Amino acid sequence: MARAPRIAIIGGGIGGLAAALALEQRGIEVQVFEQSSQLGDIGAGLNLSPNALKVFRALGVEQGAIEIGYQADFQIIKSWHSGRLISRVDRKGFAERFGAPHVTLHRADLIELLARALKRTEVRLATRCIAVEGDGDTAVARFADGSTAEADAVVGADGLHSAVRSSLFGPQAPHFTGCICYRGLVAMDEVPRDIETRDGTMWMGPHGHVVHYRVRRGELLNIVAHYDSDAWTEESWTRECDRAEILATYRRWNDDLVRLYSLGERWYKWALYDREPLERWSRGRATLLGDSAHAMLPYLGQGACMAIEDGYVLAASIAKEPGDVVSALKAYEALRMPRTRRTVLGSRMRARENHLASPIARLVRDAKFLLRDRFGADRTAFQAAWLYEYDVARDPALKVSEPVEA
Repeated sequence: MARAPRIAIIGGGIGGLAAALALEQRGIEVQVFEQSSQLGDIGAGLNLSPNALKVFRALGVEQGAIEIGYQADFQIIKSWHSGRLISRVDRKGFAERFGAPHVTLHRADLIELLARALKRTEVRLATRCIAVEGDGDTAVARFADGSTAEADAVVGADGLHSAVRSSLFGPQAPHFTGCICYRGLVAMDEVPRDIETRDGTMWMGPHGHVVHYRVRRGELLNIVAHYDSDAWTEESWTRECDRAEILATYRRWNDDLVRLYSLGERWYKWALYDREPLERWSRGRATLLGDSAHAMLPYLGQGACMAIEDGYVLAASIAKEPGDVVSALKAYEALRMPRTRRTVLGSRMRARENHLASPIARLVRDAKFLLRDRFGADRTAFQAAWLYEYDVARDPALKVSEPVEA
């Protein structure tokens, strides 16, 4: 049996920790290096669709994710001003149709769940990676404090502004989409009872849309609002903004939305950027994972889900070829690139349809949703059955014939 390789993961977010768990469970030695002083320091809601829950089932944490999350019976889409129903999709049947449910969670809760599941992996905090070398007999990660880490492979799971990606392939200029996003969390006991929040809800309007859904076992309402504007161009998840700005931006929208905005104590905003899919992720003994490899717009709710899938495929690929990590990384990249590229481009297409300015174009779009709901074979709001059906743990390309020696 081949010796288990040593893997260094740069980034302790959802993708990095999911990859660490998948590697650890296959007997592979892992270290995680996170630049923040604590895990999960950015609080926001996220979607885990059935494809991600099936990965968690294989990793033994599916039930834990379900317990800390929230399951809505329906996903509904409404018109921005009148509240007219555009689409209503039954999510209760997702577990039967796709093999797992759809869950919405607080990011910090999911980070905590994954961190607790790790048994042997060392997680080093406040360790910022500035460069990676992957062309030698070992891979080397270099950190801002002057320290280094050697491993058989380095995995860049360090997000949108990935130092690993820049080190391997040079800086990648992002494209500003012309869209600003606002987000906030509201305690459910503060939400008026006459505002319907049981279902995952999306409001579509001219030059923008708003989504809200419950997280943390239904205790919090996560609100994310998108609006076309070039008045702000900073790509940051942690920049606070004045609530008055949001109220002014959406003053003509539905009264229920305006009332929700008035409840949040802290609001954040960031500019939404898009990046072209990379032609390659790996160089020698270094590779990328999650947003570092395939940052995508949020309109299919697949950013975290794709990172989770990446982690499982990475671990399976290394376990399949433990004596040849370079080949394993190439196999991982080849398996993941077509699916993630399709998701990146599909998310980009949804962005255009969500923000139609023409009333006639919106009526045509809404009619398409109605027809899909009644007669479509897919029966998901955004024609995402191809995403939800996939079970990475059952992919025959990942079958490992020989165990790794721990």
